[in-house]
Amino acid sequence: MRRTERYPVEGANALWQIYKTVSKWKSVRNFVFIQFTRYCPSLPLKNWVYRNVLGMKVGDNTAFALMVMVDVFFPERIHIGSNSIIGYNTTILAHEYLIREYRLGHVHIGSNVMIGANTTILPGVTIGDNAIVAAGSVVHRDVEAGSFVAGNPLQVIRRVERETD
Repeated sequence: MRRTERYPVEGANALWQIYKTVSKWKSVRNFVFIQFTRYCPSLPLKNWVYRNVLGMKVGDNTAFALMVMVDVFFPERIHIGSNSIIGYNTTILAHEYLIREYRLGHVHIGSNVMIGANTTILPGVTIGDNAIVAAGSVVHRDVEAGSFVAGNPLQVIRRVERETD
């Protein structure tokens, strides 16, 4: 089950009311830095921007592949452990704007996690240490540590046994 905070809105759908919930200037600044990191070939520089400009919690030696899209409005709600890989063109969301409400949630990705290419991670989920998420998956619920999951809807394929250093 995802853990999100729900905020009802009245009138036009919630996305039309985005700038009542987040500053335009924060959004523009974040967008510029996120677009830079999407194309940046330097992993240390990407991690520096994520930590020091966007306020994300990113562990040592975590690698973000080309084109990863982190949440523009609430990147500070994203926490990723050490030595994890976030695959090509993955999207990590900490918000969702719906018709009559918007929802915010923290995303926690553990250490030694492998996220396959083109995965979407929704707000309010936790992916445990040593988990593997197959390419093209939609993570709409928590993933237990040491699990190999895949698909949409997300299904557990098997437990992963990894040797630790």
